[in-house]
Amino acid sequence: MKAAAFDYIKPDTVGQVLALLRQHGDDARLLAGGQTLMATLNMRLSEPALIIDITGLAALRGIELRGDVLRIGALATHTQIEESELVARHAPLLTEAAPHIAHRAIRNSGTWGGSIAYADPAAEWPACLLALGGTVVVQGPAGERRIAGDDFFTGLYSTALQPDEIVVASEIPVARPGQWHGIAELARRHGDYAIVGLAASAQRQGAVLSAVRLAFMGVAAMPWRARRTEALLEGKTADESSIALAVASLRAEIDPLPDLTNTPETKRHLAGVLLQRLLASARA
Repeated sequence: MKAAAFDYIKPDTVGQVLALLRQHGDDARLLAGGQTLMATLNMRLSEPALIIDITGLAALRGIELRGDVLRIGALATHTQIEESELVARHAPLLTEAAPHIAHRAIRNSGTWGGSIAYADPAAEWPACLLALGGTVVVQGPAGERRIAGDDFFTGLYSTALQPDEIVVASEIPVARPGQWHGIAELARRHGDYAIVGLAASAQRQGAVLSAVRLAFMGVAAMPWRARRTEALLEGKTADESSIALAVASLRAEIDPLPDLTNTPETKRHLAGVLLQRLLASARA
């Protein structure tokens, strides 16, 4: 199948992009890495009248340290994040997560901002953003505004982004001494979306955990934090007793959505397996 006919424009500035969005509204779509958009166009799941190609906007590129946050431009590719020394030093969870994303050809083209804006509940970057307490920077007619990751994702493929706004970057708090992080996924094949995935972080003082954040992918209509289980782990050591209590808490708290091949009960069990594995690594 081929895409329906559409007009194409490649603006030079963010201001031009915003003007086009105001003018065309729901009839326009943004093209960044294109790894989601091109598939939906070719399957005619999306039939916009106008494609706005933002790949020429230098202001949306780059990864840089700004004070106590790591700013990742919306057009930074998965591969650039995977290979960035700044990311490895200040947000190593992202370095570990990147190889889980599809395959090399897709990582070379797909972008951070595209993944965040598309808000696929099974994708790695939205879950990592939640696990690290990150913020999404968006720009609209009134200028930039910052939206906490916890408030950005609002439902299935839906976000707090307004129709006349675009994602320009995200800001990730730099890793502090003693920060622990981990990511684990269970998928049918490498490169597939995870049946269940977990991105986690915490502060460690000795063996004691604090500021625990557990962000799951593939279990809800959006990336989901297990807040009751996080609270249970606060101030605890990751010993066998605490891990067992946390797994039991998670399985009581989580209410997974099924997919084509996995029941909620399967996903509930697998979520507990991933939590057990990651907490065991925190203890080690």
